[in-house]
This record gives sequence, structure tokens and C-alpha cells, in this order.
Amino acid sequence: MDPLAYLDPRSGRTWPLDPPRWRADDGAPLLLTDMPGLAPEAIESGERSLWRYRAALPPLAGEPISMGEGCTPLLPRAIAGATALLKCEWMMPTGSFKDRGASVMLSLLRAQGVAEVLEDSSGNGGAAIAAYAAAGGMRARIMVPAATSPAKTVQARAAGAEIVLVPGSRQDCAEAALREAERIFYASHNWHPFFLQGTKTLAYELWEDLGFQAPDNVIVPCGAGSNVLGCGIGFAELLRAGQIRSLPRLFAAQPANCAPIARAFLRLEPAAPQPTIAEGTAIAAPIRLRECIGVLRQTRGGAVMLSEAEIGAATLELARGGIHVEPTSAQAAAAFARLLRAGTIRPEERTVVVLTGSGLKATPRIAELLGLAV
Repeated sequence: MDPLAYLDPRSGRTWPLDPPRWRADDGAPLLLTDMPGLAPEAIESGERSLWRYRAALPPLAGEPISMGEGCTPLLPRAIAGATALLKCEWMMPTGSFKDRGASVMLSLLRAQGVAEVLEDSSGNGGAAIAAYAAAGGMRARIMVPAATSPAKTVQARAAGAEIVLVPGSRQDCAEAALREAERIFYASHNWHPFFLQGTKTLAYELWEDLGFQAPDNVIVPCGAGSNVLGCGIGFAELLRAGQIRSLPRLFAAQPANCAPIARAFLRLEPAAPQPTIAEGTAIAAPIRLRECIGVLRQTRGGAVMLSEAEIGAATLELARGGIHVEPTSAQAAAAFARLLRAGTIRPEERTVVVLTGSGLKATPRIAELLGLAV
């Protein structure tokens, strides 16, 4: 087998993993070349974190940066008259699924000698990179739009990250980060392919949760698409390894107010983004849009665009069953109900609804839904 390498999926060109890089020479986003997957006996069953699947991850010299991420509950709950399996990804050290990618990405980069990292994110990504950098003895510089609420950066500041306020829009912030990447390694949760190696462990975990079988359907909230791509990579590896018979159908849930991936999949005209309660998925120009569409089509899945009312109602409905997640996460539950009504998925199928972030991250938003002043 050829050595593992960075891969530009659009040109087919590859680069060795060392020295570290975060994009192709022409600026295109990268993936990694195919990995073989693993069988149940290769799982490190005594390890209570995603690193139990270490044999399926890129080789790591030394110990990982780990705080027990992964191994999240899978809870059956009735939604819209059928049973969904809620994957509680908010039960992570920093309160979101981003810990999977942060742990793997920063572990591999630290082993390659990277000591300081740059990220641009005012939300869960920035919090995760800040926390795992701190845990790994690395320095983190997080760039955020200047108008970002201070409450959104407290978690990253508390971890010791340097917060840089960038005047202008979220796009202005991203462009400033690209300029800064000339001198600090850009460990972006949106750009770096090592991050997707962390999110792919969700597929392995679901496979193990279900008695080493694949679910029929997986529904994920989708912004830049790291869970869509991660699940696509992970389940494809399990299929190559002969551990599952077919790929589960993957469905992306997006707010209608900002749904570039769903619009592209459904072949709708692009639309200017509008504000949304599901702000964690409000990514107007996802860099891997083509790859996300490819995964949705390869798995015979789909995409759902949700109204603000649907997202808000799903947030409160989950909370009244004890599941307190941010509106961004609740989109997956709203999409489950929509797909059931359309007959796209059937009640008797095993459908996983991935809930990605804690409701504690969105207290003001949820207070508004409840009609409370905060």
C-alpha cells in the first residue's frame, strides 16, 4: 500500500504528510489518501475516548492530546411518531463535536513539531482548538469578527488563547486569517484534513454502538460539512474493510436562511444568506461544497432546508424531553421529522440524529424562544 499522503481530490495530486501543510499549492482544500479501516479486534477497548480507534487514524508518534472526547451516548427518543437514535455529541469536554477533530488534528500537528496554531472561529471550533492546544502545551491564536459577543469567546480566552478581533464581516475575518497563515500554522477546523480524521471517528463509534453494523440513515447539522465528510470517510473505510454491507444514507440539515450545500444538492438557485437562529451552520461559502455534495450523492442521501420556525420548535421539543441542545443541533431533529413526513425515511429504519452542540452555548437564543429576557 502506498504511504498515507495529503490528497487534492480535484487534481489527484499528492504530497507527503511531513512537512505539515493545510492546503494545496494552488490553494485548494486537501483530504488524505484512502485508509484501510479496521476490524473490531483492532479497537483498543480499554481506551475510553475516540483514540480507541487509533488503528484507523494516521500514525501518531507519542501520546495524543486527549480529554476523553468521543464515546458519547446514543439515546432512543420518539420524534414525530417514530424512534430516532440521538447521538449526543455535545457531551464532550468543550461542549461540541468539534473536540473530535481538535484532538486528532492537534495531536498529529504537535507530533510534527507545530507549537503554535492559528484558527478563525467565534464559536465551537475556536473553543475546541483553544482547549486542546492548552491541554497539549501549544499556543493558540483565534481570530474572530470584532462584532462578536464577548460571551462567545470567553471559553477560548479562559483556555489561554489569544483572541484577535478583526474589523468587518465573518468573511473579512477568514481573509485576515489567510494572511496571518503566512507566519503561524493555520490549523483551521474548516481547512485541515487532519480535522476530518477526527470527525470520521463518529462513523466508527456508531458502528460499534450498533453492534458493529451501520445505521440506515444519519442526519447531521451541516455548515462547512465536516460531519458529512467525516462520516463519508469513516463509513467508506468500514465498507472497504468488509465490516459493513452498505453505506448509510447521509442527510445534511441546513437553515433555509443559509443553505449553500442543500441548495446545490437540490439544484436550486443560490440565495444571499440571511441571519438564522442556527448560527453554527451559517457558512455562506463552504470550501468543500463539491466534496459534500459528492458524499450525499454517493450515499443516496439528501439535504433538507429548514425554516426558522421549524428549528425553534425542534429546539424546545427536545428540551422538553430533557435534551438541551443549541438550535444548530436541533436542525437534525427537525430534518428527521420532515424526512419522515415525506416518506424519504421510514419509521422502522435505524436513523441516527446527530446533536452537535450543548444548549448552554446558546442560552440567549433559547431564552428568546421561551420569551424570556436575559
